[in-house]
Amino acid sequence: MKGPLFYSKILLFGEYGIIKDSKGLSIPYNFYNGALKTASDFSEEASASNHSLKRFADYLDTLQTENPQRVTFDLEKLRADIEGGMYFDSSIPQGYGVGSSGALVAAIYDKYAQDKITVLENLTRDKLLKLKEIFGAMESFFHGKSSGLDPLNSYLSIPILIHSKDNIEPAGIPSQKMDGKGAVFLLDSGIVGETAPMIQIFMENMKQEGFRKMLKEQFIKHTDACVEDFLKGDVKSLFGNIKQLSHVVLDNFKPMIPAQFHKLWKHGIETNEYYLKLCGSGGGGYILGFTQDIDRARKSLKDYNLEVVYNF
Repeated sequence: MKGPLFYSKILLFGEYGIIKDSKGLSIPYNFYNGALKTASDFSEEASASNHSLKRFADYLDTLQTENPQRVTFDLEKLRADIEGGMYFDSSIPQGYGVGSSGALVAAIYDKYAQDKITVLENLTRDKLLKLKEIFGAMESFFHGKSSGLDPLNSYLSIPILIHSKDNIEPAGIPSQKMDGKGAVFLLDSGIVGETAPMIQIFMENMKQEGFRKMLKEQFIKHTDACVEDFLKGDVKSLFGNIKQLSHVVLDNFKPMIPAQFHKLWKHGIETNEYYLKLCGSGGGGYILGFTQDIDRARKSLKDYNLEVVYNF
């Protein structure tokens, strides 16, 4: 047995900011995917996934008991399938900020939710928000707190524009120029990041007035401008704002940037060869890069593994 594929995602803009109502833009990333499968002979990874699904099923049981109006699942079928050897087979790297738990949540909802909202419906804002709320509650099992955006992106497999917590819509993004020199890329830090501790650091920092002021007046301002520039296809303005954003992150989000990348981050800003920003919560995993000249960026970052996500 094999279920449908659910893809990874990349939050181009909005990490941390969307917690405080900045804009955000999330796009599917089809390079990685995952699907529910059943096997009688387990690999170590499949076995770990199967055990994790058992705990997830218990969590969903509690979730629907507490709030049956929000969502209910066919738990009997889910548990029977888990007993029968179901696991989540995924190529999405965990702890890399590309939505590994989001794809799993989307797959479980798709197969076991009762009265589910489907991709084929007319997706009104209310339906999108309801899905986001359900997915946020489900994904909290993995992260402690979740916006629900990763599973939403994975489930719908379309770009999503976040105006604020209560206002999201499907977005049309400019089509790629496959021969364009400009690019968005992923840089592999080689370190697995953990979301929960990073969110905790952020929440601690939010207790300081100076940090809150910086978030509102600099971080969110540049994030919002980046989203608008990207959607309009205004590349010149976009790179001006990304440079500012990269600077703000280096100055104020140091714990989220692995120490060995601080120098590399600074080099990009100083030379304009590329600009780096967080991909997801940071602390490891992928770092997101933007460049107006991918060949120049590749030369400068030749010791690192780069994956191009989007061409300008």
